[in-house]
Amino acid sequence: MRNTLLLTMITMGTMACAAEPSGPPAPITGLPRALTVAEGEVVQRSNRFAFDLMRRSAAARDSNVFISPLSVSMALGMTLNGAANATLDSMRAALGFEGMPLADLNAGYRGLIDLLLGIDRTTEMRIANAVWYRTGLSADADFRDALLASFDARVQALDFGLPTAPDTMNRWASSATNGRIPQIVDAIDPETVMFLMNAVYFKAKWVDAFDPRKTSPGAFMPAFGNPQQVPMMRNKTAFDVLQSAEVNIAELRYGNEAFVVDLVLPGATGDIHDLIDSLTPQRWSGWMASLQRRTMDLVVPKFTLEYERSLNDDLAALGMGIAFVDGAADFRNLFEPNQPGPFISAVKHKTFVEVNEAGTEAAAVTSVGVEVTSLPPSFTVNEPFLLVIRERFSGTILFMGKILRVPE
Repeated sequence: MRNTLLLTMITMGTMACAAEPSGPPAPITGLPRALTVAEGEVVQRSNRFAFDLMRRSAAARDSNVFISPLSVSMALGMTLNGAANATLDSMRAALGFEGMPLADLNAGYRGLIDLLLGIDRTTEMRIANAVWYRTGLSADADFRDALLASFDARVQALDFGLPTAPDTMNRWASSATNGRIPQIVDAIDPETVMFLMNAVYFKAKWVDAFDPRKTSPGAFMPAFGNPQQVPMMRNKTAFDVLQSAEVNIAELRYGNEAFVVDLVLPGATGDIHDLIDSLTPQRWSGWMASLQRRTMDLVVPKFTLEYERSLNDDLAALGMGIAFVDGAADFRNLFEPNQPGPFISAVKHKTFVEVNEAGTEAAAVTSVGVEVTSLPPSFTVNEPFLLVIRERFSGTILFMGKILRVPE
């Protein structure tokens, strides 16, 4: 019998301009403590994976893209604890963790979770992980203990034959995402032996909210289709800017200024896909180091986007193809007694993002099925752009998107 293991990773991010009774939070200027070596490695390597995954996802030149590399990396990071031999090595390589001991990787994720949950007390942020496995099987003790210690994961048996089993997991997902993702499991295949779920919820306010009364129609020149008239939000405020022949970036801050969104456009003669193809951690770090604070007019489109993608081919192309092959994948450390069996059958990623005057609301669900110059006076986002939501002091990337055409 083919064993099916479902790993479902849900990331929910919400940034909204909620009322702050005590006034705006005092801005911070750095991390509360230095990153450990393991934490720094996880952030650096996860960001490299983020750029790799974005390049793969953005290869189609006729559609928008919005993904959460953090969700995919963290959920597959949990999965690494059940893999062995060539499967473990290939997954580590695909995620950018080649040569990194599993204990260091787990410690890095543990520290990163704590950092993201504690960096901004004015921000509501949740990171939740859960594992359900089919009743009658026994989760490997080391696997269970590693997920509890490093990911705060809840690991429990569930009778997948009950008609209420999907509801159990859907209720967890809905609760973890504040009701924004109420359903992630429609039905359970008889060969499914495990679900792994990751959820992240994030809610904060803009430092400088847009005034809805100033929102008005404006032109957006999409990468495909006819020119658009879309709602354009307008503000005159201080924000971080880089404008050069290579790239144009506006960075807007949230909460106590730990979390930010970067709106990235190519230079005057560039193309958004060429820009994405050129992304590396080194180039990105150089751009971030070159940002300068300016007070300027800012014009940004208001939009809502839903996106869904299978990541099987992307992850296989990044080097973990063996994990998808029945009879070759080795996830012997998931269950007792230890033996190879399950393999990944499907990795699906579904996201949502809304950008409005109050802030940005973003959500992602990832389901992995496993069987056994001089500055101008304004910055206007009126052409295809890259959107990156991150924690700016550690550099951790939460979400990335390519907006070729404003959704209508």
